[in-house]
Amino acid sequence: MAKILSGKAVADALCAKLAVRVDKLWDKGVMPTLALIRLGENPSDLSYETGIRKRAERIGVAVRGFYLPECAEKEAVLSAIDALNRDDSVHGVLLFRPLPQHLKPDEEEVTSRLDPRKDVDGMTPLSKSGVFSGRNGCGFAPCTPAACMEILDYYGVDCAGRHAVVIGRSKLVGKPAAMMLLSRDATVTVCHSKTVDLPAICRSADIIVTAARSLRLITADCVRPGQTVIDVSTIWDETKPNSKGGLGAFAGDVDFDAVEPVVGAITPVPGGVGAMTTSVLMKHVIEAAERGGSHA
Repeated sequence: MAKILSGKAVADALCAKLAVRVDKLWDKGVMPTLALIRLGENPSDLSYETGIRKRAERIGVAVRGFYLPECAEKEAVLSAIDALNRDDSVHGVLLFRPLPQHLKPDEEEVTSRLDPRKDVDGMTPLSKSGVFSGRNGCGFAPCTPAACMEILDYYGVDCAGRHAVVIGRSKLVGKPAAMMLLSRDATVTVCHSKTVDLPAICRSADIIVTAARSLRLITADCVRPGQTVIDVSTIWDETKPNSKGGLGAFAGDVDFDAVEPVVGAITPVPGGVGAMTTSVLMKHVIEAAERGGSHA
């Protein structure tokens, strides 16, 4: 049976370290502060915000909410970002994405408006360039692929010289995850919806990071013994038994029941990468405060 790579264990260890760093900032009169910009009341955004606030309270990071109606125009969003860019008491800004449909054509302009020093979820061009160049100090990596790296580090998975297969090529997860694995000296293959013979490519990997958002895409014929599997996706599965004895629960890209007996290590869904994301967000806010923290 595979070793279960619990995100909660990694999050607990990281948060204990972060709390010490927050205490040092407090001693200097600095309150690390995160601003949230949310348009409308998308249930997934509300759920994520609840998790952020709980994690921030536990560590000692202040959170401020800036809420706009779902129908808000581009100028209103840009105005909110500009105000937070000027506010020296705010160290990190998170804009909930995806943006409403009417703002999709303007998403690049909107995300580029944020001061990269406050971009704690890797959405500005400078943050992206930092991920692709491997340079520190250029904004921050997106929280989800950074959470994958935290999990690999915590459990001692050495990427150097290993073959890593990343499934998914999104700007938010797949591409930055591939770049971060390359920076760890892994040999990386990126797969996507047009990839031919995905199972064979997956079987050749030492590490699989899947972020395709395709329920049970990775089956037993895609894996072999000894592999490490990181499942990023969180998908509602109407057929999965839940803790209440009924049907309907979260699952991932991986057919966990079929894959877990075969591989060497695997993240669960839920309880894996998703459990780490808010902790990584807090890490980025605290680092931003340490880089140039202002007095509260």
